[in-house]
Amino acid sequence: MKIAVVGTGYVGLVTGTCLAETGNQVICVDINADKVKMMQNGKLPIYEPGLDILFHRNIAQERLHFTTDLGSAIAEAQIIFLALPTPPGGDGSADLSYVLGAAKDIGKLITDYKVIVTKSTVPVGTADKVRAAMDSQTTVEFDVVSNPEFLREGVAVEDFMKPDRVVIGTQSERARKLMGELYGPYVRQGNPIIFMDERSSELTKYAANSFLATKITFMNEVANLCELVGADVDMVRKGIGSDDRIGRRFLFPGVGYGGSCFPKDVQALVKSADENKYDFKILNSVIEVNESQKTVLSGKVKKYFNGDVKGKKFALWGLAFKPETDDIREAPALYIIDELVAAGATITAFDPEGMNNVRNLIGNKISYAADPYSALHDADALLIVTEWSLFRTPDFDQVAKLLKNKVIFDGRNLYDLQKMIDCGFYYNSIGRKIVS
Repeated sequence: MKIAVVGTGYVGLVTGTCLAETGNQVICVDINADKVKMMQNGKLPIYEPGLDILFHRNIAQERLHFTTDLGSAIAEAQIIFLALPTPPGGDGSADLSYVLGAAKDIGKLITDYKVIVTKSTVPVGTADKVRAAMDSQTTVEFDVVSNPEFLREGVAVEDFMKPDRVVIGTQSERARKLMGELYGPYVRQGNPIIFMDERSSELTKYAANSFLATKITFMNEVANLCELVGADVDMVRKGIGSDDRIGRRFLFPGVGYGGSCFPKDVQALVKSADENKYDFKILNSVIEVNESQKTVLSGKVKKYFNGDVKGKKFALWGLAFKPETDDIREAPALYIIDELVAAGATITAFDPEGMNNVRNLIGNKISYAADPYSALHDADALLIVTEWSLFRTPDFDQVAKLLKNKVIFDGRNLYDLQKMIDCGFYYNSIGRKIVS
């Protein structure tokens, strides 16, 4: 099939590349000429494991193309994906200006039947707005479909190529047939394509992310209680996770959720509820707890140093909001950095992929190390914020030699408590006893 993808951000680029991998002809459109030129030259603008292999293969086999020309991109396309930003506004609502602007532009350009697919995460009722925007510009027949993405950064290629489900919102039999044909190769193992109306599809995305955010936040609350009552959150997590009604995933406590999806989507669903005069109490609490959880580690640091970290130097491992990505949007590390630097501390950080993005955002507010151990030199403590695999089994003898004090604050519970006792560290994690 011939596909156009409008927008080459994280979702658009993964979508376009993976659609090309099953033999479709895909052209991706972006208004950023420098970015388009970079991709035409075979360079990826994002880090996502496994994407580079598919990206280069499909460019070489001439199934994946990039352009700034919207008209040429959609001229022969049967299906047009809108994978554009929907950033939160000041009130938490999703900004649809990019999506609706593109819809109007497409409406002016189409000359034959097209399926317009909203791949961006959008509020309930957006498909109707896209339809109205295009109707205002054209009399050509088209259908609007809602097809939310459920890609996890770090495993997005696997998620797209082998989805646990595909959700398609449409009431058009013609569009349903085309979308079913497009996604057929990805569900050969029997996972479902779930067809529903557009509004239900739009709400499904927000509901899914908000539920997962709630699950994370609930476990962080349990972890905080564990510290007060002397329980071990790891034992509690295993005890409840073995109940198949609850499940083991998203029960790991830490320093809160971040990234591009959960914070924005929870806020947007709360805003949607507010607009319909419904007080979504659970999600309001989730937002409140997550905001405080982002700085729980810096609170532990300040308490250890009797409230005074002025002049202290800290090593920080992990800047991305999660491992296997360079995404730093709403990353807890940024909140921890702000709080400690404002209190007079200095920080040297290391992250395998996120340092350039942080440097572009905050410049020399902190220092950046070439490797994990370089960050430790003469530091008063080590803070672990992202659970990258290379942080899981460090050389603790080397860590002890490089640190000024054998002190670790672990926001991801990477290390065994007995191991920390044996190594002689002061070790303060989340929801577990303090080793000293």
